[in-house]
Amino acid sequence: MAIFSGGDVFAKLGVRHVINAQGNQTVLGGSSPSDVVRDSMEDANGSYVEMRELLEKSGEFIADLVGTEAAYVTAGGAAAMALSTAACMVGSDPDKILQLPDTTGLKNQILIQKKQRYSYDRVYTFAGADLIPVGDDHGCSAEELEEAIGLNTAAIAYFVQPDWDDSVVSLEETVKIAHAHDVKVIADAASQIYPLDYMLNNAQGADLVCFGAKYLGAPHDTGFVCGTKEMVDAVVANGFIGFHTGGRRAMGRAYKVTRQGIVAVIAALDEWFTMNHEDRLLAIDNRLTHMETGLQGMQNAEAQVLQNDRFWGATLHVKVDPATGLTAQDVLDKLDEGNPRIWANSVGDDTVTFNAHTLNADEEDIIVQRLREIIS
Repeated sequence: MAIFSGGDVFAKLGVRHVINAQGNQTVLGGSSPSDVVRDSMEDANGSYVEMRELLEKSGEFIADLVGTEAAYVTAGGAAAMALSTAACMVGSDPDKILQLPDTTGLKNQILIQKKQRYSYDRVYTFAGADLIPVGDDHGCSAEELEEAIGLNTAAIAYFVQPDWDDSVVSLEETVKIAHAHDVKVIADAASQIYPLDYMLNNAQGADLVCFGAKYLGAPHDTGFVCGTKEMVDAVVANGFIGFHTGGRRAMGRAYKVTRQGIVAVIAALDEWFTMNHEDRLLAIDNRLTHMETGLQGMQNAEAQVLQNDRFWGATLHVKVDPATGLTAQDVLDKLDEGNPRIWANSVGDDTVTFNAHTLNADEEDIIVQRLREIIS
């Protein structure tokens, strides 16, 4: 009998379980698909299809759902960004597609407002582009952004967040400036998926908009890009099917998606747009409130549920009294040392934070018990 029959594959490999109170983090495997999504993947596993047709039909479904001209399932949000960059530099030209990542003679500069710089913006360079910051750490004006556009500008990258202030040129204004110079805009809206109207506005906001499907409940290694038909077609040409069609040998061959993963994205999106989000957020709030109640009476810590404007709605903050001699990092380290391991986040030196949307049943009680043991 195969050793991995009978369940608990992690234990058989010697891999320790982690209670995930951080959220949809890459280092913890990203997501746990729902029963609906897993069932769709099992159904897709039952037969083979032509992948190009599946990508076309799934793209049509997504585009219709989010109100764009076209869409394409990718191997995660970062793959969507890399393919979008390639599309903006070379379009659907087979000779130029073959040339990448060598960008000699191509428009190869991607502008980004310096205040919007973030760790994942490195992905824009994967296809050979140069990332050019505009403005400074305090902000960027519309005039600075427009003046930065040059002969080698292939696109402007935009990091979508709900709380940018006036020191950052808005996405709408960025698109207006870019289009006046025949330049495209790539928007990274990875987890900007709720409220639904906000997600739709994001999806329709630029030439190419990239999402991570793990936040919707699809597998960790899935995402999608949506936008204009011209630009999504260019993404397709640079993608893994493009490698096998037209002699292009596209760089996107490295960003392959399974048929099960493509169907999972469709199922997750369909579920996301039809579920009762008030009930979803209430369930999260109830679990956090349960944890908050369980921590009441502790002399050395103060627990409070705080609402936020992210898709998970609320987070539990546990502030640790400095008199304990413990910092937030000390608490995180002790949570990780236990069995099972617990991973959470921190704010500043004295506050540990917990998200509930990635917890399994009853794991909130384990967290409360461990916190009481550590902070005493």
